[in-house]
Amino acid sequence: MSDSFTTRILHITTGTEEAVTDLTGDCEAFLRDTAAGRDGLLNVFVPHATAGIAVLETGAGSDDDLLAALRTLLPPDDRWRHRHGTPGHGRDHVLPALVAPHATLPVIDGRLELGTWQSVCLVDTNVDNTERRVRLSFLG
Repeated sequence: MSDSFTTRILHITTGTEEAVTDLTGDCEAFLRDTAAGRDGLLNVFVPHATAGIAVLETGAGSDDDLLAALRTLLPPDDRWRHRHGTPGHGRDHVLPALVAPHATLPVIDGRLELGTWQSVCLVDTNVDNTERRVRLSFLG
């Protein structure tokens, strides 16, 4: 592997509802521009205390199932000690402990090495912050 390192910031609007946003196309476009057919690693990182990065199937209900599971595990109610923002917002600060704020993925021949149904997604349950930054970094 060479010592080439390239990074790009995505600006994502997630809206005022919990969201799973598919970033796979953005990741692929970044790699087309930077990887030049090389092998390496793609790191996807969201520098926010209330969002995470997940690799999962989308479009067949799994994204909605993930949000439902997070609502079960982290109910949006007043039990949380962290109490600023929308009621239940404290759960959003616990989310990154369950859905990490990063993922590092293999790149083979300049292409993201994902399984057939896998997508790279931003998971955001924080309805108070509709604008997110996601850093894509390629090392290869």
